[in-house]
Amino acid sequence: MPYRQLKEKTLEFLYRNTHFTKNELEALFAMYKRLVTSAQNAAPTSVIGQPVAKIDGIDQNTFRDVMHNTFDLVTEDVVLDRVWFTWERGVNGGEGALKFEAWARGLSVLLRGTDEEKMVHCFAVYDLNGDGYITKDEMFTLLKNSLLKQPGDEDPDEGVRDLVELVLRKMDIDKDGKLSFEDYKQAVEQEPLLLEAFGQCLPSKRHAAAFLKTITNK
Repeated sequence: MPYRQLKEKTLEFLYRNTHFTKNELEALFAMYKRLVTSAQNAAPTSVIGQPVAKIDGIDQNTFRDVMHNTFDLVTEDVVLDRVWFTWERGVNGGEGALKFEAWARGLSVLLRGTDEEKMVHCFAVYDLNGDGYITKDEMFTLLKNSLLKQPGDEDPDEGVRDLVELVLRKMDIDKDGKLSFEDYKQAVEQEPLLLEAFGQCLPSKRHAAAFLKTITNK
C-alpha cells in the first residue's frame, strides 16, 4: 500500500460522503489492507519467467470471496460481475482493482444506503450495457436461471420470456418496452419487493448487521 494509515484528507472526504463514522472508516481501512496484502502474498511473483506486478487494491477474486462469504451474495455470476464493475468503474474510472475510496463508498450503499442509493445501485447492476435502460434481452439474461427447467420442455426459454413480459407489465410505467430508471424507481416505490427483481445484489439485513457489528466494535 502507498501509505500505512488512512490519510486525514481521505478520511474527511469519506466521512462526508458515506454513512460511516471515522472509527468505522479506520476499521474498514484496516480490513482493506489485510485483504490486499493477503491477495498479494497468494499471487504468483512471476509467469513464464516474467515478474508480475503486485495489484495495489482489491482484485476481482478477492471481491467475489467477500461478497460470497461475508455478505452471502450467492447470486448469478452476471450480477456479481456487474456489482464489481459498477463499483470500480464508477469511482476509479475503470481501473482493474478497487482502491479504498471505491471500497468504502460501495460498502456504504450496500450496508447503510438510502432507498434512493440502493435503487441507483441495483438499476446500474441490472443495466448490463450501461445505456440507461433495462431491456428485454437484459431481463432475459438476468432471469434465465431463475426458473427450473422441466424435462421434456420443447422451448425451455418460453417460461423465462413469459416472466419477462410479466415483469414488464408490472414495472414498465411508460409502456415503451424497456425500463428506464424512472420506471424502475416508481415501480419499487409502489412495491419495495421489486428492488431486487432481477437478482440479489444487496446483502440481507442480518448479514449487513453482522458485518457492521465487526467494524463498530473496533
